[in-house]
Amino acid sequence: MAFHVSLESYLIVSAALFVCGMYAVMTRRNAVWILMGIELILNSASLNFTAFSRYIEHQPGVDPAAGMVGSILIIILAAAEAAVALAILISIYRNFRTIETEDMQELKG
Repeated sequence: MAFHVSLESYLIVSAALFVCGMYAVMTRRNAVWILMGIELILNSASLNFTAFSRYIEHQPGVDPAAGMVGSILIIILAAAEAAVALAILISIYRNFRTIETEDMQELKG
């Protein structure tokens, strides 16, 4: 028995991920939580690409792999962003001994 998930269900989950990510970015003071919020936002965009590519694959003249390629590019971007951001956080922690964003008012040379 095949189970059919509607496009609206994907969009609701994606919107929930986006709202959770925006909440984390806007309210948290810890830089690691802010990065996790950004990852949630990127994952919601990736879910949208995947959902729309699944539901337009039967349309004439539309490449069904375009959404999957976009989703893979977002995953690659998120991995690169996480690696660079964590390297920056390690450097900030070495200089300031904290990862709280309010304590990082000025940069030391």
